[in-house]
Amino acid sequence: MTLALGCIADDYTGASDLANTLTRAGLRTVQTIGVPADDLALPEVDAVVVSLKSRSIEAGLAVSRSRAADQWLRGRGAGHVLFKICSTFDSTDAGNIGPVMDALRADGGEGAVLVTPAFPETGRTVYQGNLFVGAVPLNESPLKDHPLNPMHDSNLVRVLARQSRTQIGLVDLATVTRGADAVRARLAELAGKGIGAAIIDAVFDRDLETIGLVAAEHRLSVGASGIGLGLARALVSTGKVKSAGANGETGIAVGGPAACLAGSCSQATLQQIANAERVMPVLHLDPDRIITGGGEAQRALDWARPRLAEGPVLIASSATPDQVAALQARHGRDAAGHAIEQTMADIAESLVKSGVRRLIVAGGETSGAVVDRLKIPGFLVGVEIAAGVPVLHAVGAQADMLLALKSGNFGGAEFFSDALRLMR
Repeated sequence: MTLALGCIADDYTGASDLANTLTRAGLRTVQTIGVPADDLALPEVDAVVVSLKSRSIEAGLAVSRSRAADQWLRGRGAGHVLFKICSTFDSTDAGNIGPVMDALRADGGEGAVLVTPAFPETGRTVYQGNLFVGAVPLNESPLKDHPLNPMHDSNLVRVLARQSRTQIGLVDLATVTRGADAVRARLAELAGKGIGAAIIDAVFDRDLETIGLVAAEHRLSVGASGIGLGLARALVSTGKVKSAGANGETGIAVGGPAACLAGSCSQATLQQIANAERVMPVLHLDPDRIITGGGEAQRALDWARPRLAEGPVLIASSATPDQVAALQARHGRDAAGHAIEQTMADIAESLVKSGVRRLIVAGGETSGAVVDRLKIPGFLVGVEIAAGVPVLHAVGAQADMLLALKSGNFGGAEFFSDALRLMR
């Protein structure tokens, strides 16, 4: 296997988002869970997205895991590696975006690295280095109340500078609109001043295409799925990859019972759960009982098993931001989050043992815990359910399964119903 593009994603739902984007742009793509074992049989593809669960772990561990993924990808011929991060730059001042970027940059001998979380299709744009979520700056969006990584600064030059050992520069929109040569010149200018990374503005898809052309000439870039789109289009337009079309692996049907698990506390997911209650049975777990060992996993299974024969069910641990804050105050942030994730993983494992073969998971941390527990080594990327969320067909798993892994803020109001229609 000789890869045209290697990618390292810092969470599983973000990896699915990126793999979906690359597939739509014509690249044959596989998403793996962790660094693949040498004996994992993968089809001939153009891109591999290595999914890590490294966004919120200790920085040193995130660095070591990312470097191992980078080494695996480079060993399969990847001349360019994208370190895929959240489109809301989800991180703290301790990292992990800056430390991982610094390590991968040093390993690759890169000069100045282009960095952007922009993805206009999903409402994420960057202007003068400031990240906007829809029409509002990041620090005025609901992400300011994120339970793990609240984002209080929209200026990404400042945010990344607090995490990185290198100086951070800016390639502004005026430069991007002048085309790839202008971006190349600006990047060379910054590198000449000893600046190791540059936030680059992007407001429209055409900006991503310009960024992709320049980034593909280097060994490393950092960003969300938007820059992945730019890279994919650059690889196709320059003839380095022959487009495979935008359909992905469609038409796969596995049948069997279906279940939905929701751990995200985003406003979007809370609304999706409320809408799902009109069309399927929904069980709301008690987070306090989860943390104190009150038998919530067994209660969920006892509730779900007799209903699965009748149709899909949804089990939710989601709560409002106020409820999450109160829960964290009582039990501690890390303890609360870990207990809930592991309980959802327990439930998923038991549901699969009970015959569930179509599984929808909402929430990045929840998705990571579930996929780890199910020991699924990889996925082939299928049809798109919503922007950034494809149907995934398990590769190398113990059971033939379809999954959908959704970041909390992704998907429309009827996401769960939409996903079930496409997961046959």
